[in-house]
Amino acid sequence: MATSFQHAVWFEIPVTDMDRAIAFYEAVFETELKRQEMGPLTMAWLPSEQGQYGASGTLMLAESYVPSHQGSMVYLNTDDIDATLGRAEAQGGKILNPKMSIGEFGFVGHFEDSEGNRIGLHNTQ
Repeated sequence: MATSFQHAVWFEIPVTDMDRAIAFYEAVFETELKRQEMGPLTMAWLPSEQGQYGASGTLMLAESYVPSHQGSMVYLNTDDIDATLGRAEAQGGKILNPKMSIGEFGFVGHFEDSEGNRIGLHNTQ
């Protein structure tokens, strides 16, 4: 059966306090986010490289976006799940699931961010 689905290309992580969320994600992932205003939307883009594997995404502040543990969960790649979970906790986040093996597919871990979202981490080592 033919399908029109190819792969995920974009994700948005809801936030209620953009400054707090930017500070949290920049500290946890040791990177810089690029803040963008688009009409009523305020975004902070997570780093990505054009043409590289994986979806791009943003933190999103808008009236209809509500942080939650419910619904879809985004997995972000990291070189060191334990260190990333440690930084999340040090920034006021909560470790939900420590690093665990998923067999031949690598490892995962989960944390709650500064806004109350459930975020997954993944790496292959």
